[in-house]
Amino acid sequence: MSEARIIPLHADGDGHTPWHPNGQSKGSSRAAADTEPEFEPDSEAAVEPVPSPWDEAVTETLAFLRRRFAGDYAVDDFGFDADLTDNLLLPALRPLYQKWFRVETIGMKNVPDVGGALVVANHSGTLPLDALMTAVALHDDHPAQRHLRMLGADLMFRLPVAGTLARKQGSTLACMPDAERLMSAGELVGVWPEGFKGIGKPFRDRYKLQRFGRGGFVSAALRTGVPIVPCSIVGAEEIYPKIGDLKPLARLFGAPYFPVTPLFPLLGPLGLVPLPSKWYIEFGEPIRTDTIGAVEADDPMTVFNLTDQVRETIQHTLYRLLSQRRNAFLG
Repeated sequence: MSEARIIPLHADGDGHTPWHPNGQSKGSSRAAADTEPEFEPDSEAAVEPVPSPWDEAVTETLAFLRRRFAGDYAVDDFGFDADLTDNLLLPALRPLYQKWFRVETIGMKNVPDVGGALVVANHSGTLPLDALMTAVALHDDHPAQRHLRMLGADLMFRLPVAGTLARKQGSTLACMPDAERLMSAGELVGVWPEGFKGIGKPFRDRYKLQRFGRGGFVSAALRTGVPIVPCSIVGAEEIYPKIGDLKPLARLFGAPYFPVTPLFPLLGPLGLVPLPSKWYIEFGEPIRTDTIGAVEADDPMTVFNLTDQVRETIQHTLYRLLSQRRNAFLG
């Protein structure tokens, strides 16, 4: 009996399986194609890992240090250093703003996105933390992330470290030439007309506005034609309740007052920790000055009436916010 001849399933006419370039037979490659899907790399499947917040923070810090060492940053004529403010000073204040005082802002839409404006606010708290928190609010909560150029007393700029940092943050001396120059350049300027009378008043007089000086800020706004934005701050009065004043020590240090609070100087440096009150900062509707005219800046009656209007607006807003607040620390 002759042996059986094996005939390939996909043989050609001669009974031979054709050769395939990949070393397999043509039939075996076709079978593999029928059973195994062809692999095509998917470009979307290769997703790059998302950097963690810690990695981003380290990268930003290294970039900031590189710019500082290379001198790749700008400082304006008043000493304002935007790079240092955004990367060092504001981040240092944010824990107080977000976690400690839990600041809520109201009426941020009343602050213009561009152009000069004058923010006028009440002053309180024994130490001027209200000015710093207002600066953080206008940068972090405003859509345009505006820097507040604060006008301060000359005493602040005589302090060794605080004076230098204040200049770096954009503050300048509270005088009309500097204020007019800033507002004419389109800057957002902040002023606290009560001065030391506001932050140094006793706790029993909390949220009662003191006299607004001679209205110099109104004259500056009239000369430049920028709007005045009333700002009312509730919560700052409770951070250091002032119950006394050691005048001999105040004269010794050349300070306007030496406060006594329930915790200071009894607890020493620990008494300087502010109490965690709940804050509200409301920006009222802007008061236009361009419709009055710059010629009225030297009219005492016009300046007095506009100053009184701003003061009354802030005072009424403070009373309204206080009536809506249930607790000084819980809000």
